[in-house]
Amino acid sequence: MKLNIQKWGNSAAIRLPESILEQLDVKIGDSIEVNVQANIVTIRASKPKYKLADLLAQSHEGPPVVDCWENMLPVGKEIY
Repeated sequence: MKLNIQKWGNSAAIRLPESILEQLDVKIGDSIEVNVQANIVTIRASKPKYKLADLLAQSHEGPPVVDCWENMLPVGKEIY
């Protein structure tokens, strides 16, 4: 696919069509990695890598705290 470099403020930009975003599995606002080597530009999706131990360390211990749920009015099709 051939794309044109366009001026964007004081920078240059390349617009990526939706089909390329879908192939990379990215959306507007996501981070990507761009590498230049031997006159070749490579674009890759930059997805964070999570470790279970790190996620658990950030979580709260114990069950979630819900204040006064017994006194809340129904908002849907709850059965009492």
